[in-house]
Amino acid sequence: QVQVVESGGGLVQAGGSLRLSCAVSGRTFSGYDMAWFRRAPGKERAFVAAISSGGEITYYAGSVKGRFTISRDSAKNTMYLQMSSLKPEDTAVYYCAADPQFLSGSQWTDPLSYDYWGQGTQVTVSS
Repeated sequence: QVQVVESGGGLVQAGGSLRLSCAVSGRTFSGYDMAWFRRAPGKERAFVAAISSGGEITYYAGSVKGRFTISRDSAKNTMYLQMSSLKPEDTAVYYCAADPQFLSGSQWTDPLSYDYWGQGTQVTVSS
């Protein structure tokens, strides 16, 4: 049984920073490609960032590139999303996703590619 648990959300002013964490348990963490998605009020779930199982490959949505950094620590079975220069439009529920298969191409940004999901953590950026 794989469990995915996010933490670190909260309320922050525009221009501020937050770090989200995603802890994975139940199977070998290093074998998972992982990603962050978010769902803003009234919008569809959207890709934010992804990282390969070994951490050597990362992808970012254009809207967050240069402001967000995805990383992972295999010793702690945890993935992170460091968010800086936050904007009100970053307000959303952020979800962690994991998949045991090697992803490629458009699979990285497709939520249907990921088998395991967390419950989400709310990030609210005030103006």
